[in-house]
Amino acid sequence: MRSDSPSAGYALGRSDHEMQHLQERALLWNPSTRRMFENAGIAKGMHILDVGSGAGDVALLVAEMVGPQGGVLGIDVDPVVLEIARARASAAGYRNVMFRSGDIRSLDVGHDFDAVVGRLVLQHIPDPVAVLATAHRHLRVGGIAAFQEADWTIPVQAVPPCALLDRVSGWVREAFRRAGSDTQMGAKLRRVFLSAGFAEPRLHADTFVGGGREWAGYQHLAGLMRSLLPLIEAEGIASPGDFSVDTLADRLRDETLSRDSVVFYTTLVSAWARKD
Repeated sequence: MRSDSPSAGYALGRSDHEMQHLQERALLWNPSTRRMFENAGIAKGMHILDVGSGAGDVALLVAEMVGPQGGVLGIDVDPVVLEIARARASAAGYRNVMFRSGDIRSLDVGHDFDAVVGRLVLQHIPDPVAVLATAHRHLRVGGIAAFQEADWTIPVQAVPPCALLDRVSGWVREAFRRAGSDTQMGAKLRRVFLSAGFAEPRLHADTFVGGGREWAGYQHLAGLMRSLLPLIEAEGIASPGDFSVDTLADRLRDETLSRDSVVFYTTLVSAWARKD
């Protein structure tokens, strides 16, 4: 992929496994994302631009929120993944969402959107300020920008500590760093919004916390490791024998249960602001 592509730092790839994993992650993240959109003021009848749509999870969420009288345009640089998004939208019966392939910085999509949104996209982009400044131009006056990004400044950790979890979270963080992803993008959202021309954004953070036998976080983290596996091996961050990805979720669960731990998992930082 070109180094100037908005997705040049995307470490997770576009495998069938990753597309499925994205949809599973959405079940974990969507409640937090919905709250951000509600707090930002996204409502029925609005027309929304979704940046970095991927398999369409955010586009489908916001399409439900704006209803049939509203509309959503999802864009992504990868035309193949958008075929998955289109199929999912069709299967779910959404008629108010469409997808286009291209770079927001050069794609002609108009300049009268009520909101521009994105989740876990700016951290993979070499110049997030330029992308958000372009999003600013696509908004009507008074329009909303609402973005949500992970921040690994707050480490994934268990209390009491779990050695396997500590190792895995370190490997994941290092893989993202070597791929060029900004692991501190959540903490940088305020600066990015202001540099892109928006008013002072509202900020909020959600940390996903869990434990016990049925918590979905074990499988989520193991799935993330599977998606990152080619990069982890290529970069020499760890070898398959270090973590045995096929049994990783079970071993994370067993370790957490044996120590009666609570896991503080991914932190998502939300930022939203209006165009003056």
